Amino acid sequence: QVQLVESGGGSVQTGGSLTLSCAASGVTYCMAWFRPAPGQEPGGVAGIHSKTTTAYAESVKGRFTISLDSASNTMFLQMTNLKPEDTGIYYCAARLGFCNGQYFTPSHFTSWGQGTQVTVAS
Repeated sequence: QVQLVESGGGSVQTGGSLTLSCAASGVTYCMAWFRPAPGQEPGGVAGIHSKTTTAYAESVKGRFTISLDSASNTMFLQMTNLKPEDTGIYYCAARLGFCNGQYFTPSHFTSWGQGTQVTVAS
């Protein structure tokens, strides 16, 4: 199991940009970002497998970009054209094995970060 440390959250105006980072203590092949809705399980925002395969929630396609720097074992989420509905706590998640297409299944991941707050003001 790897340790995950997130950073990069903050407050922006509608239309602004933020980049989140998630540093892993070891090599991982499958990582993702989740954002829970109130009273619900974490919903998947974006996922990445071995730097080559990515997946995005429909609500963020064209606005968010996920990437993975294998040299530093750090995952990034570049968020542009942010909207108030993007507000929430963003958690990064990882598993040592492959994603097997399950980018947005919380139970598929074995390591979770502490979360970083993103607030988008209207």
